[in-house]
Amino acid sequence: MAEKFKIQGGETLKGEVSVGGAKNSVLKLLAASILVKGQTKIYNVPQLTDVEIMLNVLSDLGAKYDYDKKEKSVVVDASEITSITAKYELVSKMRASFIILGALVSRCHEAIVALPGGCAIGERRVDFHIKGLEALGAKIKIENGYVHAKTSRLVGADIYLDIPSVGATENLMLAAVLAEGSTRIQNAAQEPEIIDLANFLNTIGADIQGAGTSEIIINGVKAENLHSAEYTTIPDRIEAGTFMAAVVATRGKAIIRNVYPAHLTFFNDKLIKMGASIKLAEPTAIEVSCKNRLNSINFVTQPYPGFPTDLQAIAMTLLTTSNGVGIITESLYENRFMQVPDLRRMGADIHQDRNHAIVKGVKNLTGATVAASDLRAGAALVIAGLMANGETIVEKLHHIDRGYEEFEAKITSLGGKIIRYDDENLTNNAKGVFNESCL
Repeated sequence: MAEKFKIQGGETLKGEVSVGGAKNSVLKLLAASILVKGQTKIYNVPQLTDVEIMLNVLSDLGAKYDYDKKEKSVVVDASEITSITAKYELVSKMRASFIILGALVSRCHEAIVALPGGCAIGERRVDFHIKGLEALGAKIKIENGYVHAKTSRLVGADIYLDIPSVGATENLMLAAVLAEGSTRIQNAAQEPEIIDLANFLNTIGADIQGAGTSEIIINGVKAENLHSAEYTTIPDRIEAGTFMAAVVATRGKAIIRNVYPAHLTFFNDKLIKMGASIKLAEPTAIEVSCKNRLNSINFVTQPYPGFPTDLQAIAMTLLTTSNGVGIITESLYENRFMQVPDLRRMGADIHQDRNHAIVKGVKNLTGATVAASDLRAGAALVIAGLMANGETIVEKLHHIDRGYEEFEAKITSLGGKIIRYDDENLTNNAKGVFNESCL
């Protein structure tokens, strides 16, 4: 039975909430773990469906794992890799699992990986991945929905990416770790998750310099130089931004813990310009508050350190009830305004013109039945429900569960009224929460 959120809007969020490990980082760390012919232990691993999928990918390849959900840690033992095929049934569910291609080619010199899936937010081609691997010496064939890469040896090369693709940068970093000589990736992605992957790889014995800049140097090492290690994933900057937006949207006040504030500089600046107050409470904690109606602003999504595309839908929700008119330009994905029809159902005044959205603030949103079309659009609709007058039902929660751990529990801890239920019964963790309005 499909689960749904039922949200009673109008409550002010306040208190404290702690952010989990970064989804977009830990998935790549798990893929990288197969480079080690032994055990690696990764801490701060969030309990997400995407994590389960990646662990299933590793298991299919022959690696063993122990996922301690209470400790939020995973031990991966990749002493033996018995398969070089990452199956369509798994890779099609989550685009990030395509990162296994670089790791497999690096370790086994051959890989057969299904073309990726994930959220339907627009075309995300793998051309840059393929061209980069070919530059390193891999022979590539694409047939029957699979990428087949094979090489007798990988040799370092200079690679220029036409755009700073995060996935291509990560795949090429993994492939180059065991290549002969040095690899230079120019116009590389600079996201914090790239730095986290490089730090993890260096911890297990790789030699990578320049991560976080536009030029990354990977000096190849021998397989026997890689070794077991323990590593802690960085906090999830997108989850942090989501909760900051939820607090601001409800004109509340809260401390967001387990945050690296530097990872949110551009987003924080936009919230402040809209009228929110953001203060550094501790080195890894941000106090966010808002007393008055926000002011509209314009913004353009850009690669890091610019405005994150993963927070675009959430920021749009803030604009729906702000003073004035705001214009959003989505420069990275052509189909990332999928939340617009549902926000309109809730009373938002949004005009879309290709990759531009013109949002005219209205006084209030009103509750409605809506559906998550992708991960971040789903989170945006939850925030809209918290802002709205009346009751909102959010369907298709499987999208939200891909990237937010204990989402409704964290919102409830801040005073929001939200429950998870199916069409026949409330789930056990929802019982006792404003039951009168959902039975």
